[in-house]
Amino acid sequence: MIEIGKFNTLTIARGTSVGLYLTDGTTDVLLPNKYVPEQWQEGEAFTAFVYLDQEERPVATTLEPLIKLNDFALLRVSYVNNVGAFMNWGLEKDLFVPFREQARPMEQGKRYLVHMHIDEKSNRLVGSSKLNQFIKNENLDVTEGEEVDLIVSHFTDLGINVIINGKYKGLMYQSEVYDDLRLGDRIVGYVKTIRPDNKIDVTLQKPGFESIEPNAEKILDELRASRGFLRLTDDSHPEDIKTVLKMSKKSFKKAIGTLYKQRLIEIKEDGIYLVKS
Repeated sequence: MIEIGKFNTLTIARGTSVGLYLTDGTTDVLLPNKYVPEQWQEGEAFTAFVYLDQEERPVATTLEPLIKLNDFALLRVSYVNNVGAFMNWGLEKDLFVPFREQARPMEQGKRYLVHMHIDEKSNRLVGSSKLNQFIKNENLDVTEGEEVDLIVSHFTDLGINVIINGKYKGLMYQSEVYDDLRLGDRIVGYVKTIRPDNKIDVTLQKPGFESIEPNAEKILDELRASRGFLRLTDDSHPEDIKTVLKMSKKSFKKAIGTLYKQRLIEIKEDGIYLVKS
């Protein structure tokens, strides 16, 4: 079965004056001439993305879309008319976002995080910026400490809201974020806490002792780049540590403790020194 909004591995059925027809054995879809490779043979496998053209007919392309079915992406609005907004998703036909699917009125030229799905009534691909309907924390299949994929979805005074594995809502506390993140960024994180109400706290650092090693390596890299000296100590202000190393003071103290035990650094009143090998 050919799936709209996804890459499909099909078979080349035949060539025509307008392009190649690809088939899944039951249904054929046209790959227009502009996407036909120089060399091809009937019967060989061919992978293409399938979506709906201006006439709402399935059509194949070798272009890489910016979003796929049931996924999220930050897209720019190409134009707005009296039925909704149309967003550039890397293909010839823009992605339609009806007014009813806009969390707030969209404006031409601005970017919004949207989810793409198939509209049940029209059976066509549409976008939505009303994201909460697609992320539910009712039945979780993640555990504390697990590595997860995150998408930055919203900024608040408390922290950064994220979408976990394309399914769940999560929160990163502002005090634990040491990198500049933007709406729509995709990053790897870890489940820190799952609360009794299924709310999830996430972190960018691996929980527990395992998080020390990457931080220790980061300090060593910074020392090497700074001629073996960093003007940071246990008494340094957390903001100074965050500015230089992009980590919390707690993580910094654990990491330099590890490095000191391994005799890789010296800790003095004015800072830390790399031990010369």
